[in-house]
Amino acid sequence: MELQKCTAVLIVDAIEPCLAFWQQRLGFSRPVEVPHGDGLGFVILTNGSVEVMYQTVASVEADMPRILRDWHNDKTHLYVEVGDIDAIASALEGCEIVLPRRKTFYGATEVGYREPGGHYVTFAQMRSA
Repeated sequence: MELQKCTAVLIVDAIEPCLAFWQQRLGFSRPVEVPHGDGLGFVILTNGSVEVMYQTVASVEADMPRILRDWHNDKTHLYVEVGDIDAIASALEGCEIVLPRRKTFYGATEVGYREPGGHYVTFAQMRSA
């Protein structure tokens, strides 16, 4: 069995407050968006091979109500490998840092943020071999 891809779907109350974090600061594009009510219900954001999806609670409830019974406002933590941690820190200056920059025993320099939807995103630059 060959698995092709795995993408996080982050469930939030509203998608719009999260867009600037990914698009304006990190250069993600928004190739797919699905309206729901007066706003967005679902989006796909991409930058190179990295993809993040958002869906609103209201959209999930309309589409797959069973999922919300077990959701309990859980948050997801994303771990994104990058080529230049300094560029990420510069792009996200002023955003909430939840993991101050550190060097790990497994060879990464990491820094973590909370994106506007409340999810944690750790960016990691791996040490060259």
